[in-house]
Amino acid sequence: MSSSTTVEVGGRRLALSNLQKVLYPESGFTKGELIDYYAKVADTILPHLKDRPVSLKRYPNGVESKGFFAKNAPNGTPEWVRTVRLPVPGSTMGRDEIDYVVVDDLPTLVWLANLAAIELHIPQWKVGPRGKVHGADLLVVDLDPGPPATIVECCHVAQLIRDELAADGLTAYPKTSGSKGMQLYAPIKETPDDATSAYAKELAQRLERREPELIVSRMLRSLRPGKVLIDWSQNNAAKTTVAPYSVRARQSPTVSTPITWDEVESGEPLRFTTDDVLARIKEHGDLFAPLLATRRPKLPSA
Repeated sequence: MSSSTTVEVGGRRLALSNLQKVLYPESGFTKGELIDYYAKVADTILPHLKDRPVSLKRYPNGVESKGFFAKNAPNGTPEWVRTVRLPVPGSTMGRDEIDYVVVDDLPTLVWLANLAAIELHIPQWKVGPRGKVHGADLLVVDLDPGPPATIVECCHVAQLIRDELAADGLTAYPKTSGSKGMQLYAPIKETPDDATSAYAKELAQRLERREPELIVSRMLRSLRPGKVLIDWSQNNAAKTTVAPYSVRARQSPTVSTPITWDEVESGEPLRFTTDDVLARIKEHGDLFAPLLATRRPKLPSA
């Protein structure tokens, strides 16, 4: 690929720039390689992004520089990119509403990658064709290890959560965060976010009482060394979680990767790069495909 070129993607003409710009100095991974990854993973990631307003984490000068979160559609957003205007009460930017990008197609995904939008973060709810905000259709539990705890300890906690969810008729699907920890997702029938938050909080507190030397449910950093935080707050409607198959802005281009329960139970460190993920999709397909099912169980407390 040249350093700058115009290409046709899904019937849209896109000007791709600075393709040789190194975004990950440690590995030499370039913006062109980031675009290439998102283009290759598109068929797998797009169903998980569809109808979910995206918050971007952009690193135009690479991961060793300061990136920034971008929720509002940037200036120059093409007219064919789907956006949805949503209220943002309490915004630090002083706005009452924000025009979010919704990534429903390949051209939009490639366009965002060209903006060095390395990380894609999404909520647990969707918007309808006319912008109606639906209730949560996913329950998410974020596991964040406090050093010296690692993802290995997260795997142990994940198994405890899996069993608790199963007892309530819910099926958990694990993925790495692409950073230090991991997340568990359970598809649910559309539910108000306060109900999903309450359910997740009670679950976290219950497990903290059972395993106080390993698990913490409170956000205080002083409580977290050597323990795994069960972050139930990700179910708040205002919160987002890194999307499955999203690249992360770490030293190397790691990815938030769906994994099997056999891998969780192995107790091995779990870390996957863009190349690893493309190979895994060829081998396993989309391990998160069950999250897309239309028949979903009801959250017990809802």
